[in-house]
This record gives sequence, structure tokens and C-alpha cells, in this order.
Amino acid sequence: MPQPKKQIPFFERYLSLWVALCIAAGILIGHFLGDKMQVLADAQIYNVNIPIAILIWLMIYPMMLQIDFSSIRNVGKAPKGLILTLVINWLIKPFTMAFFAWIFFEHLYSAWIDPEMAGEYIAGAILLGVAPCTAMVFVWSYLTDGDPNYTLVQVSINDLIILVAFVPLVGLLLGITDVTIPYDTLVASVLIFVVIPLIAGVITNKILVRKHGEDWFKNHFLPKLKPVSILALLLTLVLLFAFQGPNILDNPIIILLIAIPLIIQSYFIFFLAWFGGRKLKLNHAICAPAAMIGTSNFFELAVAVAIALFGLQSPAALVTVVGVLVEVPVMLSLVALANKWRY
Repeated sequence: MPQPKKQIPFFERYLSLWVALCIAAGILIGHFLGDKMQVLADAQIYNVNIPIAILIWLMIYPMMLQIDFSSIRNVGKAPKGLILTLVINWLIKPFTMAFFAWIFFEHLYSAWIDPEMAGEYIAGAILLGVAPCTAMVFVWSYLTDGDPNYTLVQVSINDLIILVAFVPLVGLLLGITDVTIPYDTLVASVLIFVVIPLIAGVITNKILVRKHGEDWFKNHFLPKLKPVSILALLLTLVLLFAFQGPNILDNPIIILLIAIPLIIQSYFIFFLAWFGGRKLKLNHAICAPAAMIGTSNFFELAVAVAIALFGLQSPAALVTVVGVLVEVPVMLSLVALANKWRY
């Protein structure tokens, strides 16, 4: 009997449409409300915008609930897939992203982008490149018939590495772009948007599973919470583009210019990881998620840190938001490619 065709959940399936609508709504709000949006923009504590921080926390927390670090003990059974993921995510991807961003924003786009602003556009791309995917990769793994347990191990290890490697790696690459780095803000952002929700998610997971059972937690609690994350993301985009609206209306071509190097980077990393996995003789159920993890981004963290470091209306924040816009259609095309190349 043929297996039913897998379908991406409703919100995720049309995420690109929701993102586009929220971007349009945000730009219109920013255009018509103008200076009134400044009240929300000025609501900050330690350079972190309070409304955006709350929304990003609502984005990240449901994702952290899914992480089970006890699964790390299974990594020794098939280490090659994990090694491939770690090499792509931490030794290759951040540097190729910085390279593509430097080529495009510093040189190819010099006729459209002020040299003084190019560094911030590069910085936004770097923040995307240094934040490997954590949550959406479960969707991509499912759609490519990936091994769910192994995918969980890969994601769990990545989350552990983010805690110790994100700050120094971002500092190194942003230093190369000659952008002044407020390390206290960077460290605070990681604590606020990774460490605290991660700890809260792990504690909540254990309490609820112990009280109600794993089946209730996975099949009842998480599905009800999932729309919260998506809605928080969409509301964040409305606010971001409301703050960015005047800049975009003054120069609408910038969205396309930003998208080009991000898309090139995505396909480059996917092909590198995919053919690397084939060379290592990984089976499809491990190779496909490994390539997806390397290609996708933890854009929630990238958006949060960009806002904290450079401000709501900065080019860096705009790059990370455009990263959200292009990621879903790109990843869906790669899911189709991985399934076509199934072996």
C-alpha cells in the first residue's frame, strides 16, 4: 500500500506568504504612523527593545521545549553524520557567508550601497551564518524521511555549541568587517535569547512529561503551542518592517539585493553538505537532515542579536529579516531536490 504523501503543516507551508503580508503591513504601518512608532522603538532595556524581546522569546521558547539533551548519548552509534553537520555549520558556513556578503555588499553592490553601511549589511549576513537551525529543521527532516532521533542529536549538539561558540565566532567575523562590537550586548543577547529559554524549555519539558506523559506532551501540548511561535514571528516582522518602512520605501531594491547572496549561500552549503554526505556514504535518512541543518538558519537568534547590537532600524537587522523571507521557499525547493535524489 503506498505511503500517504507528507504535507508540511498549514502555518509552515504558507509561511513565505504570511511573511510577505506582514512585511507589507509593517511597511504601510510605518509609512502612515511615522513618528508614532518611535514610542515602541524607544522602549529599551540595555539596548534590547522590550516589545521585540517579548515576541522573540515567544518564538524561541516553544522550540526549546522540543530539545532533549539525553539523546546525545546515542551519537556514538553513527558519528560521521554528526561530524559532517559540525564541520559544515561551524568550520565552513560562517566563513562562506562572510565571504559572499563581503563580495556582494562591499564590491558588487558598491553602486547602490554606501561603503559606510556595507559593514552592517555584512554583519547581518554573518549573524545568519553563525546561527545554525534548531527548530524548523525538524520539519525539513520529516519531509525528507530523515531519521528523527538522529536529527534530534544533531540539533541538540548544535544548541550546546551555540552556547560557547556563537559569541567568539560572531566577534571574530564582525571584527573582520571593522564593526565595533559591544561584547556585553552580544553576550547578554545570547543569555536572553538562548540560555534562559533553553533552560526554561528543558525544565518545562521534564515537568510536563513527568506529570502528563510523553504522548500528551508531544501530541497535545506542543501542537497547541506551535502557533504561538509562528504568530510571534509574524508580529515581530510587522514591527521590524514598521520601523524599517521609510528606509525600504526610499530604496525598495535593497530587499532583492540582500536576498541574492543569502540564496546563493543556501544552495552552496546544501550542495556541499549533500555531496559530502554521499562521499562519506551516509544513508539518505542521515544525509538529508545533515544538509538541511547546514543550510537553514536559527533566524530568531540572528534577528534578536542584530537588533540588540545595531538597532531596530539598522541594515543588519534588515538582512536578518530578509533571511526569514527567503529561507522557507529556498528550503522547500531543497526538500524537493533531496527527495528527487533519494538513494
